[in-house]
Amino acid sequence: MSRNDTGIEVLVRDNDVEQAIKILKRRAARDGLIKQLKSKKAYEKPSDKRKRKDRESLRRIRKAQARRARRSPRG
Repeated sequence: MSRNDTGIEVLVRDNDVEQAIKILKRRAARDGLIKQLKSKKAYEKPSDKRKRKDRESLRRIRKAQARRARRSPRG
């Protein structure tokens, strides 16, 4: 795996294109590229954008709290 100015690069080994496509999709998803492309597909009103950002923020906070709760048992 290497990264250059143009973006994500995936090597195709042993003519296994299917595996390379899988890896490319996984890396694009991890980098947030797919989410960004979907968001640019249509206009999002500023109020909807704010609501979405708030929902995402709350989701991140809840996820972090759940992880902390699992890691440190109360007793």
